[in-house]
Amino acid sequence: MSRTPPAPACRLPPDRFIDGYLSYLLARASHTVYREFHAQVRAAGLGPLEWRLLATLSDGDGLTIGELAREILAQQPTLTKLVQRMEKAGWVQRGADPADARRTLVFETKQGRATVAALLAQAKVHEDALLQGFSERDVTALKKILRTLISRGDRQEG
Repeated sequence: MSRTPPAPACRLPPDRFIDGYLSYLLARASHTVYREFHAQVRAAGLGPLEWRLLATLSDGDGLTIGELAREILAQQPTLTKLVQRMEKAGWVQRGADPADARRTLVFETKQGRATVAALLAQAKVHEDALLQGFSERDVTALKKILRTLISRGDRQEG
């Protein structure tokens, strides 16, 4: 009597709730994407929050602590301590908002820009590799949908 080998076990049954739940899929995708890039961030001497802070400030515009906390997904007290450490390391500096002297903004320093410059290029290469095989139209649509979801969430918080 011949035996039929058992079918390979399916790792993710397609009928599980989380396999179709947007929040889970976004979180899992984010985790997967960052996990692959994490080694490059660490090799540059940065942690995840430091990387996100420097990448966020890389356009040269300063942001308040509150704005930065929202952008880099950190609690304000945690971010305040991080900014203090990064200021001592010479990566960021605080300064008055040119439009409103009562507000303090955080800016990336020359050293901060130099620290993150190579990582920004590596992040783009990493992203291109991840998106290989997707059409430009699909990538554009995906990013537009994600920006729209973020914008909607920001409006609900505000």
